[in-house]
Amino acid sequence: MTKLLFVSGSLRAASSSTATCRAFIEALGARADCNLAEIGSLPLYNADHDGGAPVAAWKDAVEAAGGLVFVTPEYNYSVPGVLKNAIDWASRPAYESVFKGKPCLVVSVSGGALGGVRAQSHLKYILHGMLADVFPCQEVVIPHAPKKVENGVLADEAAVSFGTRALETFIARVSDDVRPGVRSQKPAGGQFPGSVREIPRMAERRA
Repeated sequence: MTKLLFVSGSLRAASSSTATCRAFIEALGARADCNLAEIGSLPLYNADHDGGAPVAAWKDAVEAAGGLVFVTPEYNYSVPGVLKNAIDWASRPAYESVFKGKPCLVVSVSGGALGGVRAQSHLKYILHGMLADVFPCQEVVIPHAPKKVENGVLADEAAVSFGTRALETFIARVSDDVRPGVRSQKPAGGQFPGSVREIPRMAERRA
């Protein structure tokens, strides 16, 4: 089964990005082994040290995944600092990092009408710079996302359905992909390292 690592670009408890991750994970069900990354514990990037256990666990989680699914909000016309920080840690060594050849799908959300398209464009540009394999598909953008969250899960049926179809195609691509340079998944029976967490439903919370 394909292992997908979902990465939310927001740390808020009532984040619509995380709510969107939960909705996609629920929609996929048994079609993929899904986990949600924990990037909030990572220190600020500093090339003078290796970041210790949190960074090592984050890199291991990226390497173990068959593919990554980023769901990002848009902050000031671009990606949130916390997400860029996590990416910077995992991008070392340059051009030979765990992101090299790693299949990635990008989704964006926002409270406005554009759905975070500028952040999505910037994130894809960043991923290309690390030689990640950015999945080409119709852009999955979710406008007015905070208003569409119920009990900690995105409740926009049309958006979830559209995004899930993209994810199903992404999974098929990841499963069939045998190109050189694409890092393999963790062996059967292996577990994702400590930088992933359970995805609890948030009772009566709205983003």
